[in-house]
Amino acid sequence: MSGDIVKRIETLRRELHRHEYLYYTLNQPEIPDEVFDRMMRELQQLEEEYPELINADSPTQRVGGQPSAEFPAVHHPVSLLSLSNVYSPEEFLDFDRRVREGLGEESYRYICELKFDGIAVDLRYEHGRFVRGATRGDGEVGDDITVNLRTIRSLPFQLSAELPAPVLHVRGEVYMEREEFKRLNVAREAEGASLFANPRNATGGALKILDPRVVAKRPLKLTCYALWFEGIAAAGWRQSRVLEWLQRAHLPSSRDWKLAENASTVEQIRQQWEAKRSELPFDIDGIVIKVDDFAQQQRLAATAKSPRWATAYKFKAHRIETLLNGITLQVGRTGAVTPVAELEPVLLAGSTIRRATLHNSDEIQRLDLRIGDVVYLEKGGDVIPKIIGVNVTKRSSESIPYVMPDHCPACGGELVRPEDEVVSRCVSLNCPVQLQKSIEHFASRTAMNIEGLGPKLIQQLIENNLISDFGDLYYLTYDQLSGLERMAQKSAENLLQGIAATKERPLERLIFALGIRHVGRGVARALARSLPSLSSLQAAKVEELQEIPDVGHIIAVSIRDFFSSSSNLDVIEKLRKAGLRMEESKSSDGFKPFDGKTFVLTGSLETFTREQAGEKILARGGSVASSVSSKTDFVVAGPGAGSKLDKARELGIPILDEAAFLQILEANQ
Repeated sequence: MSGDIVKRIETLRRELHRHEYLYYTLNQPEIPDEVFDRMMRELQQLEEEYPELINADSPTQRVGGQPSAEFPAVHHPVSLLSLSNVYSPEEFLDFDRRVREGLGEESYRYICELKFDGIAVDLRYEHGRFVRGATRGDGEVGDDITVNLRTIRSLPFQLSAELPAPVLHVRGEVYMEREEFKRLNVAREAEGASLFANPRNATGGALKILDPRVVAKRPLKLTCYALWFEGIAAAGWRQSRVLEWLQRAHLPSSRDWKLAENASTVEQIRQQWEAKRSELPFDIDGIVIKVDDFAQQQRLAATAKSPRWATAYKFKAHRIETLLNGITLQVGRTGAVTPVAELEPVLLAGSTIRRATLHNSDEIQRLDLRIGDVVYLEKGGDVIPKIIGVNVTKRSSESIPYVMPDHCPACGGELVRPEDEVVSRCVSLNCPVQLQKSIEHFASRTAMNIEGLGPKLIQQLIENNLISDFGDLYYLTYDQLSGLERMAQKSAENLLQGIAATKERPLERLIFALGIRHVGRGVARALARSLPSLSSLQAAKVEELQEIPDVGHIIAVSIRDFFSSSSNLDVIEKLRKAGLRMEESKSSDGFKPFDGKTFVLTGSLETFTREQAGEKILARGGSVASSVSSKTDFVVAGPGAGSKLDKARELGIPILDEAAFLQILEANQ
């Protein structure tokens, strides 16, 4: 093989990548399509003649390989949190107030970006080369969809900018333009295939296809908006710098972003884009507002679900009329019964709406909803459909007010409305829907994560009287499973292995999986770190529970009520006998020097991030709270500490600077 061949292949790859960037990202093509196609065919021919020269970065490799059997799981290096939402100037001012209080006297500015209505993805680059792409998933674990993302022509396989770190994670959104979506649906209709409801629905469906050759035919686009690498905040980065870097790296990203020095400027930007949203070729449902400085973002931190330094300012919802055909009831895993409006199907903000939740009977009375009414329908944030009123001028004179049933639609049991609640609940212990939902929750990915146990199989297990609660899962046998519909030998074996694997799940997973009312993942984690075992949680009094960070009176009473139920204790005993881990894992010597101590971190740290500092505290048995109270034992304060430091001084709580904090860490290895 001559050196001229190698040089020609390299030249073709370099030029094709450049023209892909010009065409698919900048929309500024320099050459006709036929010239591009001719160059691509030449490269394909050369690679066929010299297959040893093919590499994964070649533009010919955007679609290749056989369909996958499944998407492997990917654990994200940092949690990909979802954003909180605000819908009015008053709500945004409240968000701004919390930011201001969190940063104390520091000045700050916001960066405003378009909120694309697509599917979030995480792109991993090593030494500038694209190696993996994953869905957001639950924020902690996503699906590896690398082969599908490689079909997107605007995604660069090699970055074209200076690299701030060897490993980079770029966060973006995969979406579909409206006209491309319409063309896709026209083609599907001609083929007799079902139509997609909206561009986002079509995008999400494409990314789940196991054959990348099919995905390549979908008109997917990508926009990137975030960057993460180890130490990015300490390196002095800002979000505005990230957006500039993305463009230099030839990563597709929106140029429609602006900096805002105050909340009033943010409001002006929001109004401008709400007026212009229809001019864009793709859907947006609001703007995203972030604190620009990463060090300040780090100090503001996050709740269990959302960052405190960013929010989505949603546009006013689209509104339309439709007919209320009926009201049905849905039963949840805690027995809560939710009324649901059955609507005459209507197209709203890009999707066909047939149902909308009515929340509770008070909401029905407030709206004075009657079956047969013509109702006003909106999409909250262009996502969740909701009824906002009734067109009384079109109401029939024969209509009658809706009366909430007093019996469960699933089991016929009595519905009870507790004095301090707005929802009605089924209190029957034999309600099949509650059983189904509780087992689905127990087996879900964020709880015990039982592979292969989906809703249909759970329903079969219940209908065949093989389980009466989730404790029975651990006593299923191969013979029982193999007799079920669509349960081949391998499926039965895999399920039993999946159930057995959950016996080593950490205590916080088990606590969350139990389905205690008001106990989410964050509270379950705090309980597991404050109490060493399920038995100690079971024995804890309400007053003791309230001493745990993030546990208030309502949650404490709910925990107490859960463990006061004999039926719940019976299930826990089944789990105990089955061998599930009932204690929090301990260090090798069992020594936890910070056991029972609560820390609050505020300000910036130089040695490590606040997240890393928190992990060191947790590893030593302590807990980290987000706010200062009389329960706080220590406040670790770095430069920029604000109101939390003031409150610590007011309450007389010991304050540690970074040097003192490092000393106690070293002394308590």
